[in-house]
Amino acid sequence: MNWTPSFLWPLGVAAAVAVVVAIAGAVLTDTGPWYDRLKKPSWKPPDWAFGPVWTTIFVLAVIATALAWSAAEAAAERFLIFGALAINVVLNIAWSAIFFKLRRPDWALREVALLWLSILGLIVVLGSVSTLAGILLVPYLAWVSIASFLNLRIVQLNGSFG
Repeated sequence: MNWTPSFLWPLGVAAAVAVVVAIAGAVLTDTGPWYDRLKKPSWKPPDWAFGPVWTTIFVLAVIATALAWSAAEAAAERFLIFGALAINVVLNIAWSAIFFKLRRPDWALREVALLWLSILGLIVVLGSVSTLAGILLVPYLAWVSIASFLNLRIVQLNGSFG
């Protein structure tokens, strides 16, 4: 990695955004009585695993963002990077709001498909200017794939949420 201001500035901005997204997700995630009463599949990861996994994903995403931003040579590339990131941030936060605050896992299941596609888009957009940046986002896609199946099973096991 190139530890020049052209890398450190996007690294700092990406880290700040990641902290905001993480805080928003934590505030919106209520694993209280409503969530505890939901039927969940036996293969659901333990609750304690979510924090370390998301922390790892955010660290990798911050590095990927800084790598891609500093590798982008044209304003058009940076515009695409910014747009892909903005869409992903909104969808990432929205999932927690829909699932936990609105208590609508059925709606969240539809939304997580958009989140998954936005991650795939990030991999393509960031990976087009930095192969390593694209690779660093693969764990994010893998984790959201697992979360999508977990969301699906929760909907299947619990019936109507309306």
